[in-house]
Amino acid sequence: MKIPKDLKYAQSHEWVKVDGDIATVGISDFAQGELGDIVFVDLPEVGSSTVQGEACGTIEAVKTVSDMNAPVSGEVIEVNEGIEEEPTLVNSDCYGRGWIMKIRISDKSELDELMDADAYRDFSD
Repeated sequence: MKIPKDLKYAQSHEWVKVDGDIATVGISDFAQGELGDIVFVDLPEVGSSTVQGEACGTIEAVKTVSDMNAPVSGEVIEVNEGIEEEPTLVNSDCYGRGWIMKIRISDKSELDELMDADAYRDFSD
């Protein structure tokens, strides 16, 4: 299981890469492996608001549908339209081309509630 050191992780298995006040968000390698073959991602609307820990979309796999929770509060400023056409990118490249959305963070202190890579590895084992 890959767990990049430069990311933060939510207990609901989303990852966050922070650049200034922008968070790029996806699901972890652990999460995509548990879900299996992803067939559809219901992305949030650009301009919509997210609240940390609350559902902001769904991920549909062959065997299940799972909520995708916002790891930080803010405004959705971009979604990865590539995964609408090719949702399996979330399986094959979850930390790269399979990212899901970008959020302008409204409260950077929320990042303190997320886990670093070592804590996430312990949590996921």
